[in-house]
Amino acid sequence: MAVTPSSISLESLDLDPAFALHRGGKLEIRSTVPVRDAGDLALAYTPGVAKVCSAIADQPELVNDYTWVSNVVAVVSDGTAVLGLGDIGPAAAMPVMEGKALLFKQFAGVDAVPICIDCTGVDEIVETVARLAPSFGGVNLEDISAPRCFEVEDRLRDLLDIPVFHDDQHGTAIVVLAALKNAARLTGRSLGDLRAVVAGAGASGVAVSRILLNAGIGDIAVADSKGLIHEGRDGLNPFKEALARDTNRAGLRGSTESALAGADVFVGLSGSTVSEEAIASMAQGSIVFALSNPTPEVHPEIARKHAQVVATGRSDFPNQINNVLAFPGVFRGALDVRASTITENMKVAAAEALASVVGDDLSADYVIPSAFDERVAPAVIAAVAAQARADGVARQ
Repeated sequence: MAVTPSSISLESLDLDPAFALHRGGKLEIRSTVPVRDAGDLALAYTPGVAKVCSAIADQPELVNDYTWVSNVVAVVSDGTAVLGLGDIGPAAAMPVMEGKALLFKQFAGVDAVPICIDCTGVDEIVETVARLAPSFGGVNLEDISAPRCFEVEDRLRDLLDIPVFHDDQHGTAIVVLAALKNAARLTGRSLGDLRAVVAGAGASGVAVSRILLNAGIGDIAVADSKGLIHEGRDGLNPFKEALARDTNRAGLRGSTESALAGADVFVGLSGSTVSEEAIASMAQGSIVFALSNPTPEVHPEIARKHAQVVATGRSDFPNQINNVLAFPGVFRGALDVRASTITENMKVAAAEALASVVGDDLSADYVIPSAFDERVAPAVIAAVAAQARADGVARQ
């Protein structure tokens, strides 16, 4: 039964620490300048503000220096793919978007505004975000269901001259690549030596597959709910057709579990289950990233019986693949140099910087740093900013 004020009292809800923490929301707006007297008021608002407005009208780029725009990200969702809850709508998505904004500020000093929009059509979303864009230095798309999320991001990237980043895709991909680089190093291999199987062809599955391809993975097969994606399979949408062309060079068909026989890497992003027998059939020194939350595709303790490295999306096991390791630093680095976009090279640079934090402390239980490691954000910020300059998308 849905929890509503008519079915459960607010007082009862507040006995739950999760509800108590969220009471009144998790964010506030505060001023950065004092307004103590008439003189301050005249500078902060009329008439002094008119000088600044006129200057920006004459030189639009000054908006980045004399407003908050260059340090503010819009966190935008239509509420169609929220966490593991699915299509719960924009109002119910707001606690997650508030949380995302909180993490931006906590981990990289980026101000963020949660925006939940009451439309789900691609054209409507693109138009709405494009019209809001002059108020922000970047756009973080969040919890928009696939395959619409791919087109929404692509079109907004083409329309806007500020970073547009769908975190469900690229945040996950960056952290997976970082962890896999270190897992390969631990097992004495390079990415090019590995054959991977990815379960899930939604937003994160596609993005993880793409970044691993770009990073030089040996081979990769991707499975959706109907089995392995391969050329010639009926019913593929355009994004899966592209995956079919670029992956599965071995021509595997059938199920995820059948593809795991002899595979080096499993990345689970599907919410499905994988048997212990399938994990046991993988190659020696295998790497298992069972990332579905709250229930991984295979329990970590089971996976550890057969795999050399195991990671999950959970905080109560080692090697948590957590997007907060990536997105705050990626946006901070992009904003600091006023990047016009976030390139593929910037994502790879973020992954390499994240992997480097582990350094010589690398072990089976430590292939990715903690979200609370204070070295993470500075490393990612510096790498992303430097790569933006190298790629020619930095404007300062």
